[in-house]
Amino acid sequence: MSFVASLFSNVFEHRYTPWKRTANEPELNVEELADALVNASGEGSGIVLATRLLDQLEAMDDARKLKFFKFLCNSMDIDPLVVEATLQAYRQSANAKNYAAFLEAVDPKRQELIRRMNQVPGATEKLVALRADVLRMKREHLELVTLDLDFRHLFSAWFNRGFLVLRPITWETPAHVLEKIIAYQAVHAINDWDELRQRVQPDDRRCFAFFHLSMPDEPLIFVEVALTDHTADSIQSVLAVNREPLAPQDATTAVFYSISNCQAGLAQVSFGNFLIKQVARDLAQELPNLTHFVTLSPIPLFAKWLKETGIEVDTTEVSIQDLATHYLLDAKGQDGRPYDPVSRFHLGNGACVHAVHANADLSKKGQLQSAGAMVNYRYDLEAVNSNHERYARDAIIIANEELHATSRRVSQQLDALNNTTSS
Repeated sequence: MSFVASLFSNVFEHRYTPWKRTANEPELNVEELADALVNASGEGSGIVLATRLLDQLEAMDDARKLKFFKFLCNSMDIDPLVVEATLQAYRQSANAKNYAAFLEAVDPKRQELIRRMNQVPGATEKLVALRADVLRMKREHLELVTLDLDFRHLFSAWFNRGFLVLRPITWETPAHVLEKIIAYQAVHAINDWDELRQRVQPDDRRCFAFFHLSMPDEPLIFVEVALTDHTADSIQSVLAVNREPLAPQDATTAVFYSISNCQAGLAQVSFGNFLIKQVARDLAQELPNLTHFVTLSPIPLFAKWLKETGIEVDTTEVSIQDLATHYLLDAKGQDGRPYDPVSRFHLGNGACVHAVHANADLSKKGQLQSAGAMVNYRYDLEAVNSNHERYARDAIIIANEELHATSRRVSQQLDALNNTTSS
């Protein structure tokens, strides 16, 4: 069975078909189309209206889209008075009728509009792209936040784990999908097809991606894995072109060295946590000798933190490795959780901080972001759930005592350095 066909073994495949205007159909702007669609009573007319609306939105420039987004925020919002009245009625009599009325009142018309737009075959991908526009414009137009929350609410349901399909990416994967793996790689750039071949063809290299049945040609997120007999301590060794491949049955460690989200419009819709843990379990089943599952992760805000805290690496005797360890275990954001976003992601998934390495990423990007440091997060499949609970409940960072001792020592050294400087 072919790659795409396997995604649709039990689903009919439908493609998006642009609207073709007939002579008797009136000209309507996007606001009029939206109103007509949200009030449409027939499925056939709804599909036509949704197709017309999607086509017009796709052709618009940012200024016109922004006007439409503001229309949705203002004209298709909830009515607080109706919400209060239906809630009061439900308080007085908690029956099914009053509950249904309350649910209808708190459901903004723009959510129903997005649902109805999605009834068109192939529309999901266009709606994901539309949310990417909302996210981009929201930075300067905060009034779009409610529209973004509506998109996120719907996408969290539409893209939950039950609708995702995990597929291996190999050299035999269709070229149009492989091209997207190259384009979407966000951690360690893939510069050409030869570099892609090095990452997906050797027996000791694997790649897996999540797909959604409504977007079969678009990877949502993918992870690249190196099968090794040790815990990798540098990305240079992982990506070395002339390395000797390892027989998979001799591998003891799976190194997740790159995780890339592919769809900007699905930001804050989390499936990365499912991806890593499922791939780890699948690999453990395939290769029983695999006993260690670790990442080789960037530390993207380390250099920024050094600058903000006034730590000059060249003038302190503390090593980059120790500074990075202290940063990962003790640098906190305003919410009391790790300052580093990659750390928050893996710790939230139930991983622990396993080891920190200097000179692990010698690329220009690695030097600028993290002074060349990288970190291994370990996924102990028997402990991920308890680790997750401890982190979610109490923001506890799981790491071995040696790393915690290093962080405490660095904290004392930095305090002493600050006292010397101030005096």
